[in-house]
Amino acid sequence: MFKYNCLNSISSVGLNNFTDNFKMTEDINEAEGILVRSAAMHDMEFSDNLLCIARAGAGVNNIPLDKCAEKGIVVFNTPGANANGVKELVLAGMIYAARDIVGGINWCVNNRDDENIAKTAEKEKKNFAGTEISGKKLGVIGLGAIGGLVANAAVNLGMEVYGYDPYISVNAAWGLNRQVKHVTDVTEIYRECDYITIHVPLLESTKKTINAEAIAMMKPTAIVLNFARDLLVDEEAIVDALTAGKIAKYVSDFPNSTTVGTKGCIVTPHLGASTAESEDNCAKMAVKEMIDYLENGNIVNSVNYPAVDMGVCTKKGRVGIFHKNVANMITKFTASFGDLGINVSDLLSKSKGEFAYTMLDLDDEVTADIANKLAAIDGVLRVRVVK
Repeated sequence: MFKYNCLNSISSVGLNNFTDNFKMTEDINEAEGILVRSAAMHDMEFSDNLLCIARAGAGVNNIPLDKCAEKGIVVFNTPGANANGVKELVLAGMIYAARDIVGGINWCVNNRDDENIAKTAEKEKKNFAGTEISGKKLGVIGLGAIGGLVANAAVNLGMEVYGYDPYISVNAAWGLNRQVKHVTDVTEIYRECDYITIHVPLLESTKKTINAEAIAMMKPTAIVLNFARDLLVDEEAIVDALTAGKIAKYVSDFPNSTTVGTKGCIVTPHLGASTAESEDNCAKMAVKEMIDYLENGNIVNSVNYPAVDMGVCTKKGRVGIFHKNVANMITKFTASFGDLGINVSDLLSKSKGEFAYTMLDLDDEVTADIANKLAAIDGVLRVRVVK
């Protein structure tokens, strides 16, 4: 039986998918799997029992990925599970930036004691007038699960959509509406678009993607939207540009002291994936990933290890080996089994950056001696006997 721990509240719709082979534990040190949403894990010490962490969401900046990789702990996320919820909020963000809906709502609340509020509103509503988004140009930076949905929805709303993603997957490209104009130079989006929304992962290479230089290329009427990660945008440069009238508005889902209350900034309290449907979908996907890995050794949607899927093991033994991505490792593994007279019936090995994962199905059971022999090979980080 496998034990798992929940660092955050996880939807019961997902937890109910665990079989009788799984049991929840309050003792994190005895857990083989951890389910998490936003809890900070960088300062945590992980026990040797821990085999995987499943993040019920897309972002994993709260998890120490390299530390986990070095210990052979697989970190999963749930790409696309909350995409529709975020997409809908991005569309809402464009609309409440185009039309001063927030200002209008606040005016109504502030004047609720006016007995003639209906007549007064007719005089005052011109102060909250705006524009329509149909016919405007939208630039989408990053065309993954969320960006692709935003782009397609915007086309259906009558917008002219520009899409930029030098790393777009084949599946994502097939899913895009043909009317999305694919641009190979992101500066075209900065120069041409009325609305600019960013949907890329937060990496060292993507921090402050939208910076002062990018903002300088934008129209003075441009509206920038950030529902991905706050650090993707240089928000101090955004505030400077708003103050100077170089752009019109900044819509963000990440409240902080730089943007909240600043003129031209519309900020929501990280509501992107805060829908019942998103939380259910993320929980279901995270649980499915954890079950498949713990029971079968398969890795799907990991952010620190490659995808390796050999289905359900029908042989006597299966072993998973986490190791450095260096030459000659496979030869050493197979030689170890050969020395013991054990036949390798199937093998799959993939790498991701400096780390790799090799899974082998065997015609014999994997004993502790075999596991220890593999673990002693230079470059091996962890050996896991799956079966």
